[in-house]
Amino acid sequence: MTPPRTSPLKDRMRGQDLVLCMALRQARTADMSMIAAACGFDAVYVDMQHSTIGLDAVSSLCAGALATGIAPLVRLPGLDMDLMQRVLDGGAHGVLLPGIESADQARAAAVAGRYPPAGTRSVMGPTLGTLYRPQDAARVNGETLMIMMLESPGAISRADEIAAVDGVDMLLIGSNDLCTAMGIPGQLHHPDLFKAYETVAAACHRHGKTLGIGGIRGDIALQKRLVALGARFLIAGSDVTYLMAAARKDAADIRQALAHQPSSPDLS
Repeated sequence: MTPPRTSPLKDRMRGQDLVLCMALRQARTADMSMIAAACGFDAVYVDMQHSTIGLDAVSSLCAGALATGIAPLVRLPGLDMDLMQRVLDGGAHGVLLPGIESADQARAAAVAGRYPPAGTRSVMGPTLGTLYRPQDAARVNGETLMIMMLESPGAISRADEIAAVDGVDMLLIGSNDLCTAMGIPGQLHHPDLFKAYETVAAACHRHGKTLGIGGIRGDIALQKRLVALGARFLIAGSDVTYLMAAARKDAADIRQALAHQPSSPDLS
């Protein structure tokens, strides 16, 4: 019998549950995914676009997520359909496709990521994604997340067309790339950015797709606004940002506490 996969994120998000995801850029071993699970995250995504991470490490991180019952996702470095099939075979339960600009691109990705008759993904034997048990292709198709990243004004203007594509599960706004492309880098509270969020939220609502948001870390007020708008998938931070925040605070606290201490003991 085919064992249960991780709790399908699509069902949870359609039920209006909020899914929190941690990005992994520096991690290379399975324990980091386990740490994310222990901290209360629902998913991790391994960022192949902005790191030097290779396929073996990607698969190890996916294995760590599967072992703890959270969903492993992978952000591809580009629209490489062969690489997408390899990371799915390597344990990913979904992929983030960067720089989607059109419905045609979204359709090609959605088809490549699913088994026939829904798509053209090559069929193989048991994989890490099924814990090396027999797989049900229809079930895997239904649970695999195809996430389209919208990161430019042009993509936002075509959000409705992209959301209408069969097989697309989520439109994920890359907030920092979008801000930069709009000429307002780093201005995450800019009204034009929020208009973009509203445009994509409306497209997702019309076509029954999930709204995802990336690039917003530590801003609870903005996160509340986005969840109220309909976002059900938030990338809350990364291994790098969490490590640096904790390390920076600890270093500052120690220096402040010891600022008036003598630099060496008085031995006179």
